Amino acid sequence: MATPKEHIEEIRRKMFFIGSEVINPLTKMVHRAVELLSAELYTKDVHFLMELIQNAEDNEYLEGVDPSLEFVITSRDITGTGAPATLLIFNNEKGFSAKHIESICDVGNSTKKGNRKSGYIGEKGIGFKSVFLISAQPYIFSNGYHIKFTEEPCPHCNLGYIVPDWVNEKPSLSDIQKLYGSGSKDLPTTTFVLPLKPDKVKPVKQQLSSVHPEVLLFLSKIKRLSVREDNEDPLQNTVSAIAINSETNFVTRKNIDAESYTLHLAVNGDRNNKECNYYMWRQRFPVKQENKVERRMDVEEWVITLAFPNGERLRRGATSPGIYAFLPTEMVTNFPFIIQADFLLASSRENILLDNKWNQGILSCVSSAFVNALISLVKMTEGAPVSSLPPMFRFLPVDSSSYSQLNKDVRELIRAKLIEEDIVPSESCMVQKFFHKLHNVGRLMPRFWNILKKAKVEGVSLRNLSHHGLHVLNSSFDGEEYDPVLNFLGVAPVNSEWYAKCIQSSNLVLGVSEEVYYELLVFLAENWSSKFCNTNIGGIPLIKYVDVDGNVALCSINASGQYDMVRLSPQLSWLTACNKEFRCAANCFFMPESTYVALLLCYQTEVVLQWLKNWVKVATVTVYDYAAVLIKHLKNDRKLAVVFAYFLYHSLSKRYLSSREVEILCGLMPLVDNYGAVSRNGNGVLVPANGSKWAELIVSNPWRQEGYIELGEDYLRPGNFAGQRTTGEQIIEFLKSHVGASDIPHLSPPNAWIPAVSAPLTKQNTFLLLDWVKNLKFRGFGIPTKFLACIKEGSWLKITMNGSPVGYRPPSQSFFLTSSLGNILKNGSMLVDIPLVDQNFYGESIINYKEELKTIGVMFEYREACKFIGKYLMSRAASSHVTKDNVFSILNFIRFLREKFLSPDSFIESIKEGSWLKTSHGYRSPVTSVLHDQE
Repeated sequence: MATPKEHIEEIRRKMFFIGSEVINPLTKMVHRAVELLSAELYTKDVHFLMELIQNAEDNEYLEGVDPSLEFVITSRDITGTGAPATLLIFNNEKGFSAKHIESICDVGNSTKKGNRKSGYIGEKGIGFKSVFLISAQPYIFSNGYHIKFTEEPCPHCNLGYIVPDWVNEKPSLSDIQKLYGSGSKDLPTTTFVLPLKPDKVKPVKQQLSSVHPEVLLFLSKIKRLSVREDNEDPLQNTVSAIAINSETNFVTRKNIDAESYTLHLAVNGDRNNKECNYYMWRQRFPVKQENKVERRMDVEEWVITLAFPNGERLRRGATSPGIYAFLPTEMVTNFPFIIQADFLLASSRENILLDNKWNQGILSCVSSAFVNALISLVKMTEGAPVSSLPPMFRFLPVDSSSYSQLNKDVRELIRAKLIEEDIVPSESCMVQKFFHKLHNVGRLMPRFWNILKKAKVEGVSLRNLSHHGLHVLNSSFDGEEYDPVLNFLGVAPVNSEWYAKCIQSSNLVLGVSEEVYYELLVFLAENWSSKFCNTNIGGIPLIKYVDVDGNVALCSINASGQYDMVRLSPQLSWLTACNKEFRCAANCFFMPESTYVALLLCYQTEVVLQWLKNWVKVATVTVYDYAAVLIKHLKNDRKLAVVFAYFLYHSLSKRYLSSREVEILCGLMPLVDNYGAVSRNGNGVLVPANGSKWAELIVSNPWRQEGYIELGEDYLRPGNFAGQRTTGEQIIEFLKSHVGASDIPHLSPPNAWIPAVSAPLTKQNTFLLLDWVKNLKFRGFGIPTKFLACIKEGSWLKITMNGSPVGYRPPSQSFFLTSSLGNILKNGSMLVDIPLVDQNFYGESIINYKEELKTIGVMFEYREACKFIGKYLMSRAASSHVTKDNVFSILNFIRFLREKFLSPDSFIESIKEGSWLKTSHGYRSPVTSVLHDQE
């Protein structure tokens, strides 16, 4: 067997006639063919990288070797060609065989030709020759071969590109080893050394720095690819180093047509380290006869692989390719998954040929592969909670591609196929997962989802969510972040009536906390006009109120709006308790205080209050508003009328009502009289007889004829109103102040004869009567004539005569004199006893009532006493003759008064007309008699 060097010499001699005198007749044609292919086939410098990666993937590797490909660029001129930079490519393949060497020394005679079934991805047979775009003299070191090729025609055969030349000196393997790495790190089997053309250094560095991390994604052999720069001064390094590692973790599903597995890509670079897992779906489809082409006549199956990145895709640069033909094209599909297949490429390798029937056949199968992959991801992952499934739907091609053909053959077909699949998860309270067709599932508004989630936490069962004519999209899927996906699938919101059915069949009102209930009200308020005002929600009992027994009950929005049932109030707690006492007489109910507090403390308070006011007719009332309505519904209910007085009393004491408001309400308040009748009109009000002063003094009720209402004893009973203890005295005092309920001494006396004063009065009643008179005088009220007359003439005032109690006299016949004057009159008048008010009996307090005593006829003046004595004597004279002794007593009394320097005029005036003086002509008055002086 020939040595590698001998083999090269043989090629030069046999293929290119070097050393022979015969000229190869095909020299010019072959040279022109090679030059055209290298110059025109690829339009971008990067293509040489793809061709070399493709070649490395097609190479054969020893068992146990992890195939790798390494790119090292250096500014060292190890070739001695004067190149500004050199690129070295290391590949740990088996190495070049004689057959491979002969292949690259030819055009269109690849060793892989016709071997698509064997997994080869190259097909043009000129992969290595693309290096001439960047290097005028590439070198190959492999399995003992040390050869180079030149771009310039060989001087011996006038051919370039394909004529091998043996390398004798530079670069040496030791030079290469130093760049690769010294020590135990052996050189890989195959090394390419490419001294770069001066104008290609920058583009090559740029492309090396832009090697896409996903380049290994669909390569079955290459597991590691790296790029680095090696210069004597590391500061001169401008290429971003990168090391890409690929690892297939495990196969999750495999059958006749398809298999799925997870592939892990890890990238280590100068700036950061990143990694990403890709869910890979590979499926086989039979090649349709109408899609066959000459270049793929031997291929019977399309193998389509879809890559779904689990997380952020690995990238370098602004865009990521969406279509691979084993290696990336430059087609950015705008789809969130990557399509790999054996596409036919344009000569530039930038794009696939969209108008090619082979490619069209592949694209027509992508939708089926995608749907099967999605079903596998969503439905076949055992033990995965439903909440982990929605992210899988992010792989849907929601956004349109810039390629209309891809929209038609991939995007729209995926959507059409998914419509027929039970693929969308519904909400379920069970471990079992349920999937449904797109049109059988509906979305909920986000705020209602929040309500349902909180209700579930609080123990409300949601098992019937999908019992209302439509399955509910799973809550983990029904979020704003999935709007684009759901819109793409056409998953529509549930209709407004669904909410009515859900609320009605779920315990979302009484079974949740006030905070959650309030959120439900906010939800309804915000959407009422636009969604719910014409639905059956209006007829569902969902407005809370406190019923007649104090329990929380429900009424519908329609009922509340029609009958104005439910109310709110700043004094809600008080009015709720009062309403229970009144047995909800006004058909008025209040929201629970806890609901009202939640309303005031939470967000959107004004929105809910306006909704309650405008649509539910829930008015906010004051205590006065409530009382004004309630008073119209008391009717003739005796108990409610009394309770209303208690209500006003406590509302005033709590300052829920002003004094002015109480005065107005008391003017309208019905009163219960002593017969138990309810009256609304009266000329005056008497306190109840029991315990009253008027009943103690007068006994019977003389005011009844004047239209007064005598309050019943119901008002005297102590009671417990709305948790407030109340005595009868407190209520009576309230009625005195605000209804005008009166008692002596504040009561206006009747113009009638009072039987009680015709007999002696107790000391207490005497002062009560005097206080009455004093109050009347103080208020400037006149005393009715009959009432005053009966007081003056009634014998009820206790008197004394000659210092001894002698009984009772009318005030008009009684005196209230000073003690000295009384003694003078008593001593001077032996004929008459003067009736004096018994001060010992009444005590010193009687002195404080002089004016009142004068008003009712009691005499206080000296001259009044003189007149009284004179009148008394004259009355006796009228009935019988005055004795001689009596006459001298009268005369002595006059003398006595004068001696005491008291005027006797009043006394004389009262007796001078009386016929009591005996004359020669009988008894005559002093003014008609003559005293004859015997002297």
